[in-house]
Amino acid sequence: MKNTFALLVLSMACMSLTGRALAVGDAAAGKEKAAQVCAACHGADGNSTDPQYPRLAGQHASYLAQALKEYQNGGRKNPIMLGFASTLSKADIENLAAWFASQPGGLTTPELTRRAGPE
Repeated sequence: MKNTFALLVLSMACMSLTGRALAVGDAAAGKEKAAQVCAACHGADGNSTDPQYPRLAGQHASYLAQALKEYQNGGRKNPIMLGFASTLSKADIENLAAWFASQPGGLTTPELTRRAGPE
């Protein structure tokens, strides 16, 4: 019994580390919504080419959903994100979180800076 419980806990921990395990939304619907709402700043797949916008690809779905909810309710203060997040339904948030969590992360900020121009 102890081994079964330990295996269950270990499995859940490993799945949560991927970010994909907590994605309860529809990634395909999230892809469509991201193209309409998020792509201009964060990129279609969540790998922004502009270092001033956070990379969303590969983040934990639960983190992304929580962040959007906090923009909606004022827990996070950003007037631009408030404007976008306030238009999202609960399903939109879950779908966007599933989409971005399912995407592979891209370049890090230092890599983007090096590519942006001469040092």
